[in-house]
Amino acid sequence: MLTDLYELTMAYAYWKSGTAGTEAVFHMSFRNAPFGSGFTVACGLGAVIDQVRRFQFHESDLAYLRTINAVDGRPLFDKGFLQFLEGLRFTGHIDAVPEGTVVFPQEPLLRVQGCLLQAQILESALLNAVNFQSLIATKAARICLAAEGEPVVEFGLRRAQGPDGALTASRAAYLGGCAGTSNVLAGQVYGIPVSGTHAHSWVMAFESELEAFKTYAEALPNNCILLVDTYDSLAGVAHAIEVGKLLRERGNDLAGIRLDSGDLAYLSIEARKLLDAAGFRDTAIYASNDLDEHIISSLKQQGARITRWGVGTKLVTSYDQPALGGVYKLSAVMGPGGSWQPRIKLSDQAAKITNPGVPQVRRFRSPKQFIADAIYDQGHPAPKRFTIVDPLDPTRRKHVPPETSFEDLLVPIFRSGKLVYRQPSLEESRQRVTHQLAMLHPGIKRFVNPHQYVAGLELGLHELKTKLVLRARDELEKRKGAA
Repeated sequence: MLTDLYELTMAYAYWKSGTAGTEAVFHMSFRNAPFGSGFTVACGLGAVIDQVRRFQFHESDLAYLRTINAVDGRPLFDKGFLQFLEGLRFTGHIDAVPEGTVVFPQEPLLRVQGCLLQAQILESALLNAVNFQSLIATKAARICLAAEGEPVVEFGLRRAQGPDGALTASRAAYLGGCAGTSNVLAGQVYGIPVSGTHAHSWVMAFESELEAFKTYAEALPNNCILLVDTYDSLAGVAHAIEVGKLLRERGNDLAGIRLDSGDLAYLSIEARKLLDAAGFRDTAIYASNDLDEHIISSLKQQGARITRWGVGTKLVTSYDQPALGGVYKLSAVMGPGGSWQPRIKLSDQAAKITNPGVPQVRRFRSPKQFIADAIYDQGHPAPKRFTIVDPLDPTRRKHVPPETSFEDLLVPIFRSGKLVYRQPSLEESRQRVTHQLAMLHPGIKRFVNPHQYVAGLELGLHELKTKLVLRARDELEKRKGAA
C-alpha cells in the first residue's frame, strides 16, 4: 500500500486488458549527481528487501481499496481485481548494486524483471527507499571527506522530517561515514553508536555556569563533555578546565568541550591554547552549529582546532538539495518469440531520454583506481572490447583494453520471488563506502567543479538507443504529415 494510486490504476488496466502477465524489465536510475558532487553513494537496498519480502495485500488493505471511487462515484476497482490482489505475491527477479557502492548518473541502481503488473506496483516504494537514503548517504560521505578522518556525529533528529525521516537519515548517514548519532532509537534499531553532550537549558537551570558544570560532572564523571558557549565561550572553557581538575582528583578526566556558536575557527584555536596550557591536551573539542562540508572545509583552511564534528540540520534534511530525482522506467518487454523487445521514452531533453534493454553496469578498474563504467545491454552478449559513449555527448568516447579487470555492479537480490542475497551488515556496507571512495581519483571527490568520472553507454547500446530514437521520431513526423 506504500504506493501511488496510479500504480494501482495501471495494474488494474493491465489486469483488465490481459497484459498483466507480460514479462517486463524496469530499472531505476538518476540523471544528475546531488550537490554538484562527482559521485553518489547507493543506499536503501535494505529497505527494498524488506518491502519486497512483505509484498502482500491484506484484508484491511483491500477493504480500503473498496472505498475508493472513480470520478463518476462508482467503485474504482471491481471485485475480481481485488480478489486477484489478495493472492498476489512478488515472483520476479531483482538485481541491484550493493549498498555503499559509488554510482553515477544514468546508471541503473536496481533492475526489476517480472510480470508487468508486479513490477509496476513496486515503483513508488522502491523509489522512496532508494532516493532519500542515497541522498543522505552521499551528503554524509562528503561531510566526512571534509572532516579528513575526524569523527562526524549526526545530530539531526530534531530537525528531520518526522520520526521515520530521522531514523532513515541516521542509518544512511552512518553508512555514508558518520561515526555515530544522537538518535537513541537509531542506536537501538541499527546498532549505531550514540553520542551526546547537554543543552544550554542545563546551564541555564543553575545559578551559575560553574555550578552547572560541576553538577553535570558529578552525575557523569566518565562521560563529561561540557557545552561552553551559553554565556561566553572562552569563559566557559575556563570553567570547564576548573571542573576538569576536580574530575582528575577523583580519577576521571574532562572528555571534551563543545562550541555551538560564534567564530568556531577563532574560538577553537583559543580553546585549544587554554586546554593545552592547563594540561588537557587529550580533551576533545566538539563543534556544531549548522555545519556542512563547505563550512567544515573552510574551518579547516582557517586552522580550526576542532577534533569532533556534530552535523545536524544540513545533513538529515539534505538542506541544499531536497531530492535525488531518481526515476524508474520500463526498458524492455518480452516479445511473442521469447526475445526482449527494447522500449524507450522520448524527450526534448537529452538527459530524459531513457536507456533501452536489460541494463547492467560494468566497472573497469586498475588495482588502485576505478577507471570507467559502461552501461550495457545484458540481453545481448557483452563485446570483447568496450567503447564507452557519453550519453549526453556522443562525440566523447573511451576505449577500454580487453584485458582490463572489471566487475558487474548489479548483483542478484531476488530470484523468482525468493531472496538469494546475503545482506551485508551495516558496518560492512559502511566499510564499502570507505573502500569505494578510496578507489576514486581525488579530483572526483572535489566539492567544487569535480572531475567527471567516465560513465556512459557501451557502443552497441548507444547505437541501439540512437536507432530507436530516430525510428520513433520518424514515425512522429509521418503522423504529423498525415494529419
